Amino acid sequence: MGGALKAAPYAAMVMDARTGEVLHSRNADTRLHPASLTKMMTLYIAFEAVRLGEITLDTPVRISQHAASEPPSRLGLRAGSTIRFRYLIRAAAIRSANDAATAIGEAISGSEAAFAARMTRTAQALGMTRTTFRNAHGLTQDGHLSTASDMTIMGRRLFYDYPQYYNIFSRRQDDAGIATIRNTNRALLDAYRGADGIKTGYTRAAGFNLVASAERGNVRVIATVFGGQSTAWRNQRIMELMDMGFARAPARATERRPSLPVYGPSGGSGSGGAVLTSGIVSQSLRPMPRPGATQEPRAPEPALLAAIEEAVGQAIQAAATEPEAQPQAAPEPANTTANVPPSPDTQPMPRPQAQAQVEAAETQSQPIPPRPADEPAPIIVAGPLEPEVITRASSSGSRLFGVSLGPQPSHHAAERLLLRTALSEIGTFDQALRRVVQRSGGYEARFQGLTEDQATRACARLSARAIPCEPFGPAS
Repeated sequence: MGGALKAAPYAAMVMDARTGEVLHSRNADTRLHPASLTKMMTLYIAFEAVRLGEITLDTPVRISQHAASEPPSRLGLRAGSTIRFRYLIRAAAIRSANDAATAIGEAISGSEAAFAARMTRTAQALGMTRTTFRNAHGLTQDGHLSTASDMTIMGRRLFYDYPQYYNIFSRRQDDAGIATIRNTNRALLDAYRGADGIKTGYTRAAGFNLVASAERGNVRVIATVFGGQSTAWRNQRIMELMDMGFARAPARATERRPSLPVYGPSGGSGSGGAVLTSGIVSQSLRPMPRPGATQEPRAPEPALLAAIEEAVGQAIQAAATEPEAQPQAAPEPANTTANVPPSPDTQPMPRPQAQAQVEAAETQSQPIPPRPADEPAPIIVAGPLEPEVITRASSSGSRLFGVSLGPQPSHHAAERLLLRTALSEIGTFDQALRRVVQRSGGYEARFQGLTEDQATRACARLSARAIPCEPFGPAS
């Protein structure tokens, strides 16, 4: 065993998180076994899936035999049992539970293999060019490799892309549904001033790995170690590296925030999935708006539309069954105003500029967390058989127009059409209000809350894709 540990190659990197500037590097581009640092990507995609509406934090997840049989570290999930998605996130982030990580992958992608392909695809989009994933947990497997440089990038992206969840990495312990779990990184969190994450990892092939982050004043440093000889040695080395980082980082720096990843058409990645392309990406499963982008979104490829169709079906099925599957929560005072401050234990880590006001969705005590601003709007049903319920309306007086996708044979078909269209045209309809209106000829699918120009342009794009569409005005 001692020889195996000594044979694990050493690599390290220190980065100024504000700018992405590398402050120290040693063997940082050498492809090594990441061990449970892998779970940073598993969690990144879990947060992404929640943001995109593929799953919710309170979706009940049924545990497969494959997930339940993963070796330690484990939460202790049993095959056939169900557990809320938020508890799997906590177990993977805090306890580094392999069974929870696998269950996350299966819940999002259907299988761990498909999820691993998505992990590699996402790594490419984030600039982690020397990383390939084969599983969701990080246990040693052929081809499952990363670098100190790539994992440092991963730590920075977790902090900037999903600040509302980042505080989970600093919790010393938490409730994971079936057990109270303790943080594998609590020794460093307690020993180093300003430390607030991120993730430990260990296998014989990898040695003792760690990606850590700390903030002091206006400076945030991220440090990574691969191939540590022991937990104590790794922690001591990471503290030395972070001390080096704080000494070398300027007291003031212009923050360069990364943009959310944009996925291009498939081809050539070797992972069987999409890769990042240069410039403005025109085709994507869920195109994300980029600052300064002016190019109109185009129709997704048939394969991507099929993937959207499958995701829509899963989302509708989860939504239909979720209320019965959720456990009863203890009565709590209703949060009826945005002016009521959250309790201290539900606030996210302080964040620079406007994001300091973002409330941490994962830490809410309510059973259902707040919906992110870029998540598609809820469907509203109106008609003679049911009262109309408005859950969100446009705040702009000029957004009095909309588009109709025409009558559908059933309420379910109208829902599917709205969801499918919203996912493929998220840049157009992400702020629109979706409605299903019962008519004598069927169920009409509508997007409302657009400007006249938005409605006209949206119909032009949809019509070009052979999707019936008709704009309407305030009187309709």
